[in-house]
Amino acid sequence: MADDPYEILGIGRDADKDAVRKAYRRLAKESHPDLHPGDAAAEERFKRISAANILLSDPDQRARYDRGEIDAAGQERPPPRPSYREHAQGPQGRRYRPGAPGGASPFGADTGEEDLGDIFGDLFGRSRRAPPSGPRRGPDHEYALAVAFADAVTGATTRITLPTGATLDVKVPSGIEDGQVLRLRGKGGEGIEGGPAGDALIRIQVVADPIFTRDGDDIRTELAVDLRQAVLGGPVQVPTPAGPVAMTIPEGSDTGRTLRLRGRGVPARGDRPAGNLYVTLRVVLGPVDDALKTFLRDWTPPAASGDPA
Repeated sequence: MADDPYEILGIGRDADKDAVRKAYRRLAKESHPDLHPGDAAAEERFKRISAANILLSDPDQRARYDRGEIDAAGQERPPPRPSYREHAQGPQGRRYRPGAPGGASPFGADTGEEDLGDIFGDLFGRSRRAPPSGPRRGPDHEYALAVAFADAVTGATTRITLPTGATLDVKVPSGIEDGQVLRLRGKGGEGIEGGPAGDALIRIQVVADPIFTRDGDDIRTELAVDLRQAVLGGPVQVPTPAGPVAMTIPEGSDTGRTLRLRGRGVPARGDRPAGNLYVTLRVVLGPVDDALKTFLRDWTPPAASGDPA
């Protein structure tokens, strides 16, 4: 199947948790929206990869998927309706067999209309007791929704496909956190005898991002800079959940230096101010030519403060 999470990540069904993580990180980096701005196909691939990772990284969800209890989106599959044979051979059909305790053969003298009513009432799940009358509220329906990290930070509208095949547009507010539940009133099961519909309860699963991590309302990331940028400083492009922005690196920046981009974290909402984006620099050597080698051979680094002259 095209939606099979194992096929999406390119792993076998016996893959362990470490293999799942490695496959996800490799594919997520290749299709990350920040590396393919404006590419809708890459964004869709990234969402599918993220959803597959969420399902297979959770041992309970993975086991339920393997048993066929949920689909690739984490939604419940309807249980198969029991056949007449299954009913008759199960414990509930025991009293209708010849010689069964508590009853004679279903074709004997003791079998009448009431017994047949029991048979078909049990088989089709109908009770002989009359159900309560009057309007009643429909049941709530629960769903799981995988949300990309950037969408959880900035907010988005995502379409979810229900087990019935219908679709539901879910407005994900900015700053939502993993595990939060959105309630969509009136989007659950239909009411009974004119009663109001139930609600749809959407449990949010925020997909881990290979570039960003969240710290409250702040976002943290790492940026690789080459030797020239670290020594001389200058403008660079920095990825953010809302898209790349310009930032100036100070002269003489070393690995581990952290710079702050004010207000580039989780957007402000209500009385809560916007968070910040913290960028930790990682200096990479990059290409080395003969001129740099010659310079370094002849260069004497300055003495550190406190060292003897």
